[in-house]
Formats: sequence, structure tokens, C-alpha cells
Amino acid sequence: MKVMDVHHGDNFSAYHADCVEGVRELPDGSVGFSIYSPPFSHLFIYSDSERDMGNASSDDEFLEHYSFLLRDLHRVTIPGRLTAVHCTDMPRTKSMHGEIGLWDMPGAIIEAHKQAGWVYHSRVTIWKDPVVEMQRTKTHGLLYKTFQKDTSRCRQGLPDYLLIFRKTPADEKQAVPVGKDRNLFPVSLWQQWASPVWMDINQTNVLNARPEKDPKDEKHLCPLQLDLIERAIRLWSNEGDTVLSPFMGIGSEGWGALKCKRRFVGFELKEGYFRQAVKNLSHMSDTAFGGDLLEGLVA
Repeated sequence: MKVMDVHHGDNFSAYHADCVEGVRELPDGSVGFSIYSPPFSHLFIYSDSERDMGNASSDDEFLEHYSFLLRDLHRVTIPGRLTAVHCTDMPRTKSMHGEIGLWDMPGAIIEAHKQAGWVYHSRVTIWKDPVVEMQRTKTHGLLYKTFQKDTSRCRQGLPDYLLIFRKTPADEKQAVPVGKDRNLFPVSLWQQWASPVWMDINQTNVLNARPEKDPKDEKHLCPLQLDLIERAIRLWSNEGDTVLSPFMGIGSEGWGALKCKRRFVGFELKEGYFRQAVKNLSHMSDTAFGGDLLEGLVA
């Protein structure tokens, strides 16, 4: 693995490296849970690196590159455990795609995971305000003037999704369970979390520190909501587990992992994001655990 930089802190290891190469170096069955938001195909430019999956020329090319990660992500996950992928439906435009509509990115991600050995386990719909989307994107399908003129061109706002996949072992006795104490997790909490739609995720609850300006890049910074991350980690992992984010960004998933008393391993290709992630993770790091989580990984 070509590591451009690395930082080992209390409970976390952050790598400035390509996630495909990085995850390939991790030991079998070493990750208790992974959660991340992958590049949204070729919609945004995150960096000018040829290794950046966001620099794909098409959706098919993105999925081909993404598949290399999914196979090793399956290998390094503890039997019986899960991975959670944040995504949404992707707009299609006349200028880029020849039509106005939507691409079912969640469906493509589900199929890619199944081909890599994962079992499609669950889906959470995360409600988002269509008025905010309309104000931010000026999408014709959400404009009131479109509603007045021709409702056949109107559409609903786009929610986010959290897709959950399980590494199903050949023998369920090999599965490592994630149990919850009823005194800490009452039935009322489970009834809330079991809802197929999470209505209470605060869209503005994100790490807002921006990395240093890089004039070579058209940056698109889109950190996951911290309450979404924390809920998923608390629900689907145990304290002390290692949580992985192959697309670390500025460290949102690591922030949530450390706050929930988990360890964290993250990979980030963009230098500015990596530096900011190290600052964020160092600020949140917990001293309950210590040492290099991946001792001997970097030659």
C-alpha cells in the first residue's frame, strides 16, 4: 500500500492512502462495522487524483472501481457483522444524460454488494425537507411554478438512504453477536430505531470545519450527519469494536466511533481532508484504548 501519510492516535488510525489498497492490507475478520458515504459516481469532483472514484467517466466505470473495494471489505468484516452505505437517488440531466429523470443509485449499490458476497439486510429512509432541496438546487420538478404549469413534470424531494448489508457466515455459530443491555437500550428506543423512516435526523448536525483551500480542486464537501452515524454505530456494533470508513473525508464516521467508545480506522485520498480529519479525530479521541490499531501495516 502506498501511504502518503499516517497518524495513529488514541483509539484511531488515519491513513492518507487509496482505500482499495488500504483495505486490501487489513487482516481477515478485523472490522466490526463499517459506515460511509461513497462518491456519488461522477456527479462531483472531489480531487484530481486518478485514484479518486469520483473521477469516473460513467456510472458503469464507477461501479467497476467500487467493486474492488467491496470484495475486500467483505473479507475484513467479522462474520455476521454489517456494513452501512449512505446514498441517494441521482438526478439525470438533459445535458449530461440526454434525459431528465433519476438514476437508482441505491439499486446499483445493492447489486454491487450482492456480487461481492454481501447479503442485502435492511434499508433506512432518511427524511429530508423538500423545501430545503428546492431552495438549494432550484430543481424544476420541485418549483411551485412547475406545479402550476404542469404537474406531470413535478417530483417528490429526494430522501437519503442507509443501505445495510450483512456478511452471512457459512455457519451462524461463527457469527459474533451485537447484544444490547435493556437498561441502556429500552424497548421504546428500539421501537424508534426499528422505524423504516428516520424522521429525526438533523441535516445540519455535521462536522463543519473545512479543509484548507486547494485551488486545483473543485471541492465538494458532504459530511454525514453525526446523529445518523452515532445511531448506526450504537445499533450495529459493540463497544471496543473497530469501525472502518474507507472514504473518511474530514473524519465524521471516526468522530462518531470514538464518541461511542469504538476504535476507528479510516482512509482518505485527499490531503486536505486527511489533515482536517486528523485534527477532528485528535480532538475527540478517547484514552480508554491505546496503541497502533494496525501495527505493522505500514512498511
